[in-house]
Amino acid sequence: MSDILQLVEPMIPALRRYARGLLRDATAADDLVQDCLERVIAHWHRRRNDDPRTWVFTILHNLAVNRLKQIARRGEHLPFEKVDEGAFARQPTQEDGLMRRDLVHALQQLPEEQRSVLLLVSVEDLSYTQSAEVLGIPIGTVMSRLSRARERLRQILESPAQTTQGPASHLRRVK
Repeated sequence: MSDILQLVEPMIPALRRYARGLLRDATAADDLVQDCLERVIAHWHRRRNDDPRTWVFTILHNLAVNRLKQIARRGEHLPFEKVDEGAFARQPTQEDGLMRRDLVHALQQLPEEQRSVLLLVSVEDLSYTQSAEVLGIPIGTVMSRLSRARERLRQILESPAQTTQGPASHLRRVK
C-alpha cells in the first residue's frame, strides 16, 4: 500500500486540474478523481508498465469521457438550492480575472479531443507519447490535434468579438 501512496499521492493535484479542465465543474471533478483513485487502488496489480502516471491519467480520462456521455444523455440537473452563492457573484474586474475568464471560455469552445490533448501536454506536462497512450491514439494524431488546438485557441483569443461583449456594447454616444 505504501508503494501506491508514494507513487499516486503526488499526482492528485494534476489529476484534479485535468478533471476540472475536462468537466468544467469543481465538484464533479473531485468526484471523478475520487472514482479514479478507487479504481487505481482496486486494480493496482493490473498495471502493465513502470510509469503509473500514464496509467492513472488513462483511467481518469476514460471515466471523464463516460461521465460526459452520461451528462449528454441525461442532461445536467442542478437544483437551485444547491447552487453555490459564489456562482451569483459578479465577474471580477481585474485584468487577470478577465484574461482567465477569456481563456476558460476559449478552452470551452474547443472540441473535446483538442481540449484533452492541449490540457495533457500544456498543463499536465505529459510528453506526446504519454498523451497518446492516455488518449489511446497515435502520436501523430496528438501532434495534429495539439497544433489545431493551439491555432484555434489563438484565433478565439484574438477575436475582436471577445472585447465587445457586455453592457458597454449597448451604450450610445450623446452629444
